[in-house]
Amino acid sequence: MAEPLVNQYGADVPQAIARMVTAVHPAFNTRRFVADALTGYDELALMPRGKHIAQALQRHLPADYPKAIHILLASLDQPHGRDPGLSLGSFLYLPHTMFVAQFGLAHFEDSMRAQHALTQRFTAEFSIRAFLQHHEAATLARFRQWASDPSEHVRRLVSEGSRPRLPWASRLPAFQKNPAPVLELLELLKDDPALYVRRSVANNLNDIGKDHPEVLAKTAKRWLKGASDERRWIVQHALRSAVKRGEAGALAALGFGKSAEVAVSRARITPARVPMGEKVTIAFDVSNTSAKAQEVLVDFCIHYVKASGKTSAKVFKLKVLSLAPKETVRLSKTVSTAEMTTRKHHAGQHRVDVLLNGQARALGVFELVGVAQF
Repeated sequence: MAEPLVNQYGADVPQAIARMVTAVHPAFNTRRFVADALTGYDELALMPRGKHIAQALQRHLPADYPKAIHILLASLDQPHGRDPGLSLGSFLYLPHTMFVAQFGLAHFEDSMRAQHALTQRFTAEFSIRAFLQHHEAATLARFRQWASDPSEHVRRLVSEGSRPRLPWASRLPAFQKNPAPVLELLELLKDDPALYVRRSVANNLNDIGKDHPEVLAKTAKRWLKGASDERRWIVQHALRSAVKRGEAGALAALGFGKSAEVAVSRARITPARVPMGEKVTIAFDVSNTSAKAQEVLVDFCIHYVKASGKTSAKVFKLKVLSLAPKETVRLSKTVSTAEMTTRKHHAGQHRVDVLLNGQARALGVFELVGVAQF
């Protein structure tokens, strides 16, 4: 089993930060700061550890925020002694961003300067959200400037920090209700030269679609007109969740709005009884019943049994088929029933559907059983 990432964020983190700060601010009391930061540290998860260190920094740096943030920024590139190859190497700066979010709201310009620097070393996507909530107009104005910043990390902060449903972060209810200000930013970034930024744009648009599917579909159609391959990828990535949900607008934007003229046959789900932790193979034929060539979006869906006995659908992507008239193609996919952090399996009968341009057709069932029952 892989080592938990939090184990890479141990006592050496506040010790490294202390070395960096002391290099530019000799009055910093390293011993007291480290002792303070490590009090109760071991019981905390990753993100709370970052906040805990930030609070310790506030107690041991000058009380005047502009002076404190000046010291922190001056320390960013000082030697710290940690292995730069660690998976969480950049998380060394997590406490710095949390310091800005918690203590810098009353000092907008100092905090914007800090986040511009920090996002190029870690990410300020979490800390910037407090400023969007408390200084919306000013932060959006700064984002419009940063959308053309030379640094791709800063440009990505514009799209990632404004995501209404950013993972690991509090939501932005104002933008969930009215995504128009966010869409204005995405318009500035939709043809960004960096894939790093374009992926963030797609994820933001995907977030918007969860609250406003009609806005997502309308934006996708508009962006696809005369689109480059890069922008087409953004749209397809942004529509992925909506396509899995079978939303008509998203499917139509991709050219799959009509019912597929196909037949499904020779469906096989093997084995019919699957021991927990083993694999099940789903195979079937798709035949073009039309005299014309057509493209068909083919996915399949397993209705997983939950602990309550109810089911929850999980869509698996297959492919887009380009079918010649009367052509038949056989498709198959093997799925594991091993335990995952994102899904716990339960015994019972699992229904399987094929999705053709988002429309479900039954394929069959398999029974998932405990090893002792097999």
